[in-house]
Amino acid sequence: MDFADWVRSAVAAIPKGSTRSYKYIARAAGSPRAYRAVGNILNKNRDPNVPCHRVIKSDGSLGGYYYGSRAKARKLKEEGYVSR
Repeated sequence: MDFADWVRSAVAAIPKGSTRSYKYIARAAGSPRAYRAVGNILNKNRDPNVPCHRVIKSDGSLGGYYYGSRAKARKLKEEGYVSR
């Protein structure tokens, strides 16, 4: 598996209603400093089995999302995620 496959696998494992940071996903994929690369990989993802909206910034803010930040916030809210 290449790095992008590891990223998609780590994101697919995030439970509904939970989030992980880009930095967390980078670490889980084996490259702790590649959190920007994680964002780029997820921005190109169109697989509905990879819930990209569950990945947020380390400071708790939502970060980017291909379909827009409102859509990301709505999806997280629908799943029961409560921001801190």
